[in-house]
Amino acid sequence: MVDPVRDADEIARFEAAVVRGPGATDCWIFTGAIGGDGYGRFWVYREGRRIMLRSNRYALALARKGEPLEPWERSLHGCDVPLCVRPSEAGDTGRPRHVYAGTQRDNMEQMGRSGRGGGRVAVRRGNAGLLARKERSVALREAVRHGWEAEAVADALAVGHPTLW
Repeated sequence: MVDPVRDADEIARFEAAVVRGPGATDCWIFTGAIGGDGYGRFWVYREGRRIMLRSNRYALALARKGEPLEPWERSLHGCDVPLCVRPSEAGDTGRPRHVYAGTQRDNMEQMGRSGRGGGRVAVRRGNAGLLARKERSVALREAVRHGWEAEAVADALAVGHPTLW
């Protein structure tokens, strides 16, 4: 849960690390830390403990305005951009759909519909798929480091795998 009052400083720190695309359907890119899987990492302090969260999950919790995410809820990406933190509105089915809540089953079904996963060779052999995804995320973060430049963003999105898997 992200409390708008209690976590105001934390929220400001998160917002400072987000570059919003200018278009109505553009991603909002997290420019902070990137994990080995290509997803953004955001650190929070709760009850005296430092906790690492994926940036897309933090964004989804933030959009709830103080209402907690259920433990079974996953933060899904309709846009296939691991650094995207743009929450989609409930019931939003426009394309591309960005970050939204769903179950693990929803996640698996989305992967199947998108042609992701399924034991592709690049993913099965070592961590080549993860490395390509991280490379793409690093390129995207660098492309927006000084603001949104559409051509640089398009070039970065073409690096490595074109989708999450």
